Amino acid sequence: MKAIQIDKFVTDLGSVTPKDVPSPKPHSQKALYIKITHAAVTHVDLLYAQGLHQNNKRHVQPPFVLGTEFSGIVISASPSSSFKPGKRVFGGGLGSFAEEICVDEASVRYVPQQWNNAEACAVGASGAVSYGALVDVANVKRGEVVLVLGASGGLGVMAVQIAKALGAKVIAVVGDAEKADVVRRIGADAVVDYHDDKWEDKVRDLTPENQGVEVVYDSIGAVESGIKCLKYRGRVVVVGFAARGGKMENVRANRILLKSAMVHGYRFGEDGRHDPQRTNNVWDGFMKLVDSGKIQPVIYKEEYRGVEAVPQALKDAENHKSWGRAVLRIDDNAENELQRQKSRL
Repeated sequence: MKAIQIDKFVTDLGSVTPKDVPSPKPHSQKALYIKITHAAVTHVDLLYAQGLHQNNKRHVQPPFVLGTEFSGIVISASPSSSFKPGKRVFGGGLGSFAEEICVDEASVRYVPQQWNNAEACAVGASGAVSYGALVDVANVKRGEVVLVLGASGGLGVMAVQIAKALGAKVIAVVGDAEKADVVRRIGADAVVDYHDDKWEDKVRDLTPENQGVEVVYDSIGAVESGIKCLKYRGRVVVVGFAARGGKMENVRANRILLKSAMVHGYRFGEDGRHDPQRTNNVWDGFMKLVDSGKIQPVIYKEEYRGVEAVPQALKDAENHKSWGRAVLRIDDNAENELQRQKSRL
C-alpha cells in the first residue's frame, strides 16, 4: 500500500513522499482492519514528522507511518466486534496517511448518518476534545463569556460551536479576515485579530464592565495572554501548543495568583488511558450535540487528493493557510461505491 512513512525526522515538511510499504496487520483480537477514505492534517502531524512532539522521545520513533486522524470503511473485524465489515467509521490512530490502517475498536466511532466520510474526518477527535475541555473541565455555564484562542483551527471551530450550544457568548481570536468569516459563520459572537496591538485589551472591552471572560479555551499555547483576558477567578483550559512549534510556554506563576485563576491542562488521550469511562461519557455528550444538529464540520477549501497531496497539505498547515481541518481524499471512491451498493439493496 502507499503511505507516508517517516524513516528519519525531517526539517522540510514538503520533502515527505509516499512510498510502498507493507499493509498493516491486526495486533490484537480487538483490532479493526480499515480501508482509509479520508485523512485529516493536524498540528500533531507536523510535530511528529519533525521529531518535535513529546511523544517522539518515547514511542513515536522512526520508522513510522505519519497521520493521526482518518475516516474509512471496515474491511475486517473479529467476530465479537460491534463494528462489522462494510460500515463507515472515523477515529484516530498513528498511521492514517496511508491507504489502510489497523486500530483498536475503542479508537473509532460510527460515522453519523447525516455526515459523509470527509465531514466525519474533519471533526475527528477534535469535537470530543473540545467537549471534554469545556464541559468536563471548565464546566461552562449558560450566559458566561468564553474566549477561544486558535478559534479557526480544527480544535477551535469545535470549541466555538460547543460553547454556543452550551449557551455561552463566544469571543474568537484568529489571524486574518478569511478566518474571521469562518468563525462568524459557525456562531462566534465577536472576533479579535491577534495581530492587533493590545488585542487582549480588545477582548476585555467586549465583556461586561470590561472585567474579562469567565473561560479561556487555549489550543495554541498562550496561557499568559489568556490570563490577561480573564475575569477574576476565571478558568483557563489548555489543550495544545499549536503556535509554539513544540516549545512549551513559560508562565509566570504570579499572573495566576493575581487573578486567582484556575489553569487546567487537559490531555484527552491520557484521560482515556486513566479513565476510559470518563472519555466514553465525553464522546457520548458530544455525539448528542451532533445528533441534535448543533455541530457543523468545517473543511478547508483546498482539495487534497491522494497520499501524494500530503506534503502540500502539511506545508499549508505549517504556513497557517488552512482553517478548520484540511482533509485528504485518500480514496473517496470506496465510500461512493459503498453508497451505490446500499442504494441497490
